[in-house]
Amino acid sequence: MDIDTIRKKINQLDSELLQIFNERAALALKIGALKKDLDLPIYDPKREKLIFERMQQLNHGPLDNAAIIRLFERVIDESRSLERTHTKGSR
Repeated sequence: MDIDTIRKKINQLDSELLQIFNERAALALKIGALKKDLDLPIYDPKREKLIFERMQQLNHGPLDNAAIIRLFERVIDESRSLERTHTKGSR
């Protein structure tokens, strides 16, 4: 493959990631609303630990597990921020 072909594939994957990130964010908002109704905290360290463990088990590289955790920490942090913004009054 040449560089242009590889870049087109990267652009395609970036578009898919954008769609997936926004779909995940929409689901996080739904969870945030449910947590508010149930008076549950936004931050759930046990759930986050499970996500990190699951992603490490599924990871076959070339990114190492530390990189995967950093990426998912950021995704989860943004989801938490979104939940807090849209569910004012939650813990």
